[in-house]
Amino acid sequence: MTEGQEQQKLEVALITGLSGAGKSEAVATFEDAGYFCIDNLPPQMLPNMVQLFILEGSRVNRAAVVLDARGRKYFEELGRALDYLRNSDVTVRVLYLEATDEALVARYQATRRPHPLSVDLLEGIAMERQLLASLRAQADVIIDTTGLSPWDLRRRLGETLLADRLSDQLLVSVESFGYRYGLPDEADMVLDVRFLPNPHWVAELRARSGLDPSVREYVLGKTEARTFIERVIELVRFMAPGFLAEQKRRLGLALGCTGGRHRSVVLAEELSLRLKEDPAFVVSLHHRDVDKVG
Repeated sequence: MTEGQEQQKLEVALITGLSGAGKSEAVATFEDAGYFCIDNLPPQMLPNMVQLFILEGSRVNRAAVVLDARGRKYFEELGRALDYLRNSDVTVRVLYLEATDEALVARYQATRRPHPLSVDLLEGIAMERQLLASLRAQADVIIDTTGLSPWDLRRRLGETLLADRLSDQLLVSVESFGYRYGLPDEADMVLDVRFLPNPHWVAELRARSGLDPSVREYVLGKTEARTFIERVIELVRFMAPGFLAEQKRRLGLALGCTGGRHRSVVLAEELSLRLKEDPAFVVSLHHRDVDKVG
């Protein structure tokens, strides 16, 4: 934080509700909107979390926290924790997700997962409704997901709690990888950069990675590499409005070379830097295989 620049007020979204009602999809939506997300935080830890995030220099000004039945006895502390948050200089909003018993039973049967409170499914749902009753009464937004698809839930969140956050920004996750170790699991788009000369065959560069300036200079010194970056940026900019219109706010973009140490790393670094210059994108970067040798 530079001199004269005020730290933004912390915003905390508490995501709660019945198991199977869509909390996982909701927290993914908040994450795509730029929130720092924490799953299954014991309620008594909320004050400590707030104290950490309001420290000068903290880069977190928006946090989403999932509170659910897995906390069990810890919910006894929830009232005091919420009072603390509401009496602090923090913006707090509570989202409660629910569904009919029939819908929840169908979802549990589809996933074959046990209910966190009871081996008897209907008994567990009833216990959970009772446990969360006080939290439901304090909710700012209650959404019944019975007839909603994941896309519908994202849209409802975009129209309510996230109306001021889900604007026109696309979260672009850039990842480098090596084909030798398999394709990334969550990539939406995979680009093969093995058409470029391989630094592995340059003796003085072989042991270095794409994070080394000399390897970067070698790769980006090729006209084809610079042209590739420009065209990928054009493609992402072209697709972004369509993704946002379809409520898809995250694009996983993977760049692969043979071992994931040289070409893909350099190009992922450069692509991330270039995309970050555009306020339409929120960019994250990960090198999956850069430390693997062999």
